[in-house]
Amino acid sequence: MYAVPTQAVREVARWVAGRRAPRSLQLSLAKGYELGTLKRPTEVIAEETGVAAAALSGPNHAEEVSRDMPSATVIAAADDAVAEVLQAAITSDTFRVYADDDVVGVEYCGAVKNPIAVAVGMSDGLGFGDNSRASLITRSVAEMTRLGMVQGAHIGTFTGLAGIGDLIATCTSRHSRNRLAGELLAKGASPDEVEREVGQVVEGIPTAHALHDLAGRLGIDMPVTENVYQVLEGRRTPRECVSDLMGRAPKKERLED
Repeated sequence: MYAVPTQAVREVARWVAGRRAPRSLQLSLAKGYELGTLKRPTEVIAEETGVAAAALSGPNHAEEVSRDMPSATVIAAADDAVAEVLQAAITSDTFRVYADDDVVGVEYCGAVKNPIAVAVGMSDGLGFGDNSRASLITRSVAEMTRLGMVQGAHIGTFTGLAGIGDLIATCTSRHSRNRLAGELLAKGASPDEVEREVGQVVEGIPTAHALHDLAGRLGIDMPVTENVYQVLEGRRTPRECVSDLMGRAPKKERLED
């Protein structure tokens, strides 16, 4: 089980490669894209170990799972049998696991929700309310879907546990490091100061950079995550991001727009 920051997955997988039992299964809990290669964690694991890995994602803050609060998640694997074995191994009275075969979509959703939560945190930090938060989360689903579908994700994944489920938890929870990071950015902290204040890896920061590169490569418009990237690069203030998002040309509301 790879429960490490995304940027550490390659190093860990390389260490595991010569030590893992031949028939052991691999499960990634990492949520992001490797900077530079723009590869998903399971792609990195497979590249280093020569064996496919499954991915787990969902609204699963460890602070609550560890206290046996009812939670649900999804495990995605290209091989249904692998997903079902892992599903049976991890399911408990308080942790319900669903199986899926959309590895691309589950990993992608687990990555993109983090910079979106940073954006929601910036909105909160600027003193905006529930209307702003709900509007931002909902419209973010549209851009999640655009980039995800181009990569081959299944449309249903975006409305499932790895999609809207994890998005809601990460954008609203008091446990969310990414939402807290957004609040700190809105109050004028630099990215380095944010990570020192939070005291743990804030996956939304490297993921915003990766999604900027990936969306640019694929020609997909990602206004929310792009604005987070601009703030992290010091090119725009959180308040300027509001003006940018609110000043976009009016359009019909469709999931794909």
